[in-house]
Amino acid sequence: MSALPGGERPYSSVDPEQALKYAIQHHAGDRVQIVEGVIEPMSPGWDHETMADDIRYQLFGKVREMGCVMGAGDLDLPGSSNWYIPDIAVVPRALSKGGAALLPDQTLLVVEVTSDSNADTDRVVKRRRYAEYGAPLYLLIDRQDRACTLFSEPGALGYTRAVGPLPFGEPIELPEPFGLRVDTSGF
Repeated sequence: MSALPGGERPYSSVDPEQALKYAIQHHAGDRVQIVEGVIEPMSPGWDHETMADDIRYQLFGKVREMGCVMGAGDLDLPGSSNWYIPDIAVVPRALSKGGAALLPDQTLLVVEVTSDSNADTDRVVKRRRYAEYGAPLYLLIDRQDRACTLFSEPGALGYTRAVGPLPFGEPIELPEPFGLRVDTSGF
């Protein structure tokens, strides 16, 4: 039986999920995520980033008031070959310290902005996984369909409530703890 360098333990005792997630966390250079076992580079264009920035701008005051932070930090989905980097996640400030990945159920809101290369991933795979892992609110900004959908009430079989798709230009209401209206007219 082969051993790892240094002879600590045999290769057969290596957990493939942990090895894959370790590899992408310590990958030199580009940020990458894992979606259903496939490593995807994160390289959004400026049009994508502009839309995410518009959402951040509208959320900023309320996020600070709630004692939270928002960013594109790592979300681990333990027991699966998934490691996501959402476009925006809102999390309590206390959880953001220490550098560790968070779990979807530790977020208050996850936002994904679709790109031509991964729109179906955001629409189908991430929506299902975010619900399965308990993210309370998932806002999908679908650039290709020019619409927004807010998913809530997560469960093992998916979100049980959806508002939308609402065409760009129609505001979308974020429920408590946000209690604010997101203006999509600039999208």
